[in-house]
Amino acid sequence: MSLCKSRMLRPRSIPTKSSVFSLSNRTSSLALRSVRPFAAAAEGIIPPFRVNEKRLWEAIHHTAQWGATPDGGIRRLALTDLDKAVREWFISSVKSLGCSIKVDEMGSIFATRPGTSSSLPPIGIGSHLDTQPAGGRYDGILGVLAGIEVLRVLEENGHKSYAPIAVIDWTNEEGARFNTGMVSSGVWSGRYTLDFAHALPAAEDKTNAMTFKSELERIGFLGTVPASYQANPLSSHFELHIEQGPILEDEAKKVGVVTGVQSMGWLIVTVHGENQHSGTCPMARRACALTSAARMISRVEEIALAARGLSTVGVINSWPQSPATVPHKVVFSVDLSHHSTEVREAMIADTTSEFARIAHANKCSVEIQDIWNSPAVQFHADCISCVREAAINVAGEDGVKEMVAGARHDSVHTSDRVPTSMIFVPSKGGISHNPDEFTSSEQWSVSLRVSTWSMNL
Repeated sequence: MSLCKSRMLRPRSIPTKSSVFSLSNRTSSLALRSVRPFAAAAEGIIPPFRVNEKRLWEAIHHTAQWGATPDGGIRRLALTDLDKAVREWFISSVKSLGCSIKVDEMGSIFATRPGTSSSLPPIGIGSHLDTQPAGGRYDGILGVLAGIEVLRVLEENGHKSYAPIAVIDWTNEEGARFNTGMVSSGVWSGRYTLDFAHALPAAEDKTNAMTFKSELERIGFLGTVPASYQANPLSSHFELHIEQGPILEDEAKKVGVVTGVQSMGWLIVTVHGENQHSGTCPMARRACALTSAARMISRVEEIALAARGLSTVGVINSWPQSPATVPHKVVFSVDLSHHSTEVREAMIADTTSEFARIAHANKCSVEIQDIWNSPAVQFHADCISCVREAAINVAGEDGVKEMVAGARHDSVHTSDRVPTSMIFVPSKGGISHNPDEFTSSEQWSVSLRVSTWSMNL
């Protein structure tokens, strides 16, 4: 029986302080992962806290004013004036709850409510306030607002957690304005350097004079706290997030217990053929790059289906763009994903082999660049166990589904350094990155209660 399970079955037991997560060797990720971080997140009885659904609902729609679009969506790109406004609201809200504020060198905000043991690194509840250009009202911000609601409930009940709690806004999770998603949590975890991140250009500035750092300075959020897990540590990291897919809704599940994130990556495929006159060149003589590309796109879909993975061709361009000319060149993207890194690598190998065969059969040649890939991520076993048991406690066994996240989140990077877990909320119709994105208050209130139980606040 895990510590989480024994705690759930005996909620009035008092955890020992000696079992609390320690950062005695905080530079070692192995040391971070060898502990049970939630064994003593709270001292004493687990109170029957109730979240205020109406208050959280109002907060969601109040914050939607910063970037609201006529179609009901949100356009609030990172480090814009709209992002500055919602950040200032966030800081004002958490200060009223007795939180101290840290802003790191990447502009990420850490709002920390003290615990009874102030020497412990805080338990993080993190997500993001920025959106896609045509975003919805729930992606990212629901997780931040849920963290604020946890703090409000604790404050109303006069309860002090054993470890401090930090609600975190990670800057530029979406990567829509500065073309590296989750870059701030990536710097914090050590995946990216600060210099790399600060030099990222804003998408709207073709001169590259407007950078991540200059925009942090402009809106007043270039903090002085080092953006590092060593200088600004956490005990653990929770993230409540909308699923952004249809699985929970289709299976009538209330809560998703996220065990990790799937492997994914992008290929850029260039097909070379030969320009020929469309009215005079016989079909059998043609070296049409676009015909080859069409057959490749169809084939990669078959490869993904056979492997029970995913493939997407999102970008395609052909040259010379003349109705009277057989295209001599096509460039297209391929996104390949699978729960298993090994299976995705096999999908890439099959794709490479099949594309070469198709090109040869059509008198063409092909070049394939593997421009980005991310191995599958497995979250911390004890964190998963805590969330699973909390979810069953709140939603019942039939209301819970274990699942692998299809999209990347800041928790991917925090899991490099601290025990991490995610909780998914159903998304209506599986729609996200869209003004029609929606999750009902009944749905996210269940997951919010799961968050509170998981952390044993």
